[in-house]
Amino acid sequence: CPAPSDLRAPNGTRICAQLYADNSPYYDQCCAGAVLVVDPGADVPYMPRGWAARASSLVVGSRCELTVWSRSGKRGKSRRFGA
Repeated sequence: CPAPSDLRAPNGTRICAQLYADNSPYYDQCCAGAVLVVDPGADVPYMPRGWAARASSLVVGSRCELTVWSRSGKRGKSRRFGA
């Protein structure tokens, strides 16, 4: 997985978080498969098509916090992740 301080777009802008579709019990094989990029300041009450219950790994960038909910529309239990 990339280090939290390494989350950058190809043009050099900061990325707040990356969610990955594939996971593994072996750390060196985590953070694989399709990637969902979360930009700083993004407010997404619904997961994009094809991502519901799919994310298995995530990395949150430095100085960012990612809050997720157990149900769509920001309902249910929430959990916060940081770098």
